[in-house]
Amino acid sequence: MKKGLLLVAGALCASTLFAAGAGGDSASLTHRMMTLAIQLGIILFAARMGNILFTWLRLPSVLGELCAGIVIGPYAMGALWPGWVFQVFEMAPGVASPVGVSPELYGLCSVASIVLLFLVGAETDLRMFMRYSAVGSLVGVGGVVFSYLAGATVGVWLLGLSWSDPTTILLGVMCTATSVSITARILSDKRKLDSQEGVTILAGAVIDDVLGIILLAIGMGLINAQQSGETFSWAGILGITAKCFGIWLGATVVGILVSRRVAWLLRFCGSHGEVAILTLGVALLVGGLFEQASLAMIIGAYVTGLSFSRTDMGVMIQEKLHGVYQFLVPVFFVVMGMMVNVAEFAKEGVLFAGLIYTAVAVLAKVVGCGLPTLLFGFTPVGALRVGLGMVPRGEVALIIAGIAAAHGHVEILGVAVLMTMLTTLVSPTLLLAAFRIKAPGHKKSADGEGLPAATYTFPNHAITNAVMGNILRNLSKEGFFTHQINPAQGLYQARRDDTTLNIVCGDRTISFTAAHEALPFVRIVMAESLAEFESVLDALRKPIAESAHIGIAATATPKPPAKTPGRLDILARHVREDAIVHRLQATDRDAIIHELILRLRALGAITDLEAAEREVLQRERVMSTGVGFGVACPHARTNAVNTLACAIGVTQRPVDFSDDEEGRACRIIILTLTPDTVNSPYMTFITAVLTALRAPAKREALLQAPDAAAIRKALLSP
Repeated sequence: MKKGLLLVAGALCASTLFAAGAGGDSASLTHRMMTLAIQLGIILFAARMGNILFTWLRLPSVLGELCAGIVIGPYAMGALWPGWVFQVFEMAPGVASPVGVSPELYGLCSVASIVLLFLVGAETDLRMFMRYSAVGSLVGVGGVVFSYLAGATVGVWLLGLSWSDPTTILLGVMCTATSVSITARILSDKRKLDSQEGVTILAGAVIDDVLGIILLAIGMGLINAQQSGETFSWAGILGITAKCFGIWLGATVVGILVSRRVAWLLRFCGSHGEVAILTLGVALLVGGLFEQASLAMIIGAYVTGLSFSRTDMGVMIQEKLHGVYQFLVPVFFVVMGMMVNVAEFAKEGVLFAGLIYTAVAVLAKVVGCGLPTLLFGFTPVGALRVGLGMVPRGEVALIIAGIAAAHGHVEILGVAVLMTMLTTLVSPTLLLAAFRIKAPGHKKSADGEGLPAATYTFPNHAITNAVMGNILRNLSKEGFFTHQINPAQGLYQARRDDTTLNIVCGDRTISFTAAHEALPFVRIVMAESLAEFESVLDALRKPIAESAHIGIAATATPKPPAKTPGRLDILARHVREDAIVHRLQATDRDAIIHELILRLRALGAITDLEAAEREVLQRERVMSTGVGFGVACPHARTNAVNTLACAIGVTQRPVDFSDDEEGRACRIIILTLTPDTVNSPYMTFITAVLTALRAPAKREALLQAPDAAAIRKALLSP
């Protein structure tokens, strides 16, 4: 963390020097690109620091990026620190950027908004949307209508504007946007995505976003008409509405119809990564065409993502463009924060108006989205949950505010950021409180709503991971696009045409969720994935048997072992004299292991004797640890120890560690235990022990040693 702060401080100092040194021909192309590079470097560091801080505070990371942008922006540090690189620099004498940041940064921000909306569209589940289209449509329409009227009313009532004023229109449109990502994250954390409230919220959010984007297009059309001097009329509104709906619906229908053919053609253009980049190219082209038609570019990007979501490439696109998303989207949120003039909040009535606007925005969603659900069997508690789930505003509201700022309505951006911050902070708390109410959300239970699942159980985590790897490889061979949705939860999704498999890989289980008709295919995939292990084991039996003797070379006249740097150090660090049993009393394998474990417990190295013994013996049943030449090295990974522990014993007569292989009668026993969840030099230590015992003279010295001290000395001798 300290190193990161030092790097940031160094970047800040360097940026000041570069900015201060700009003079005369500061508008030259080389200087502008240099400044852009410095700005991007600072933005990425600031975004990451804000992300880490707010995640640590258990707040949405997007707020950290917004706040970081406000801090480093031209109206905060730029106003306090002369020469700061985020100061507005002039395009030409007397002409400055209208949005508070350089045109280059704003251009990159526009591309980021296209990437963001393209991936939001690609994440949309159209099948779920159609299934809950009735209630979801009413929820979305109710939320948009109430929110637009509420937002516009604030402009008319508090600011004294007319209903046709551009600021009023944008305040109304901005109030309609719901952040699907924030809501989905909350529902996922509470495992409520499959609940009736959860599915309704997501379906309503899809309709809400689509209508909000169309309202943005209508609003921008009205504003452009006013700015071009055309007369404002309801006929013009109807014309713009028909144009927006026609273009959007037409593009969506055509996109869905041709998307699979386009996806099929793109398969021949290279690897998955190259194909994903080409789909982004399609989104940029469509976005540009929509802008040419006087609609927002983000509408075209969303339509393109929505179209590809119907193909089996939808999940692959999200995975392969994740790196692009991680680079550009934080830049978008930071730049949005930089465009906020914090001094505006100090003006009379602005902060008050922002708080009133936020309160109205929350109430409009709760009422507008919650009331329609009562017509579909939801209880008041369920309606409250749906309404609160639609409250968060996020990326779409900020995009709308950014477009407004680009058209000269910079004052709206501060209100948008304030509303986004407050609704994002308030909504999770209220929504979680609503789900804690011990009351059903729907009059009918959701039995039978989910898709059927098949679950398989395995002996341990290692086998589970190995089987999961085989499953993913087999699905890829079958033409599925596989994607790890949530690494922490082990959640995967595989898609091919209309077939979707959701897979959860747990510690010892693998669960499939799929449609009824896909379950036979799931069983075949599992059977084939498991059958591959049998052939692998057959092929490995011979090398496994041969490798058991690799630890100590079978040479009549062994060469002196090469000096291994650190070998004696690691032996000296972990071999304790009081952990050496000069003459073991036990006379069989299990009893010897028990006696050595008892010695380690007496030294306080073991916290759970039974667990340690059980896992060592289980490892012995898998394959004998007798390596030949009178040496055995039983070992195991177990949480019964907190650090690597070793006990050494010498028997009076040879003891068989394996009764079905030759050369396994042992007298020197080295027991090694290492924690399962902590990194330790486990294999390095075992290798050092076997290397030390490779020489017959060394082994004979251990057998003839009169006490534990002599055994340790002989083992550590060069």
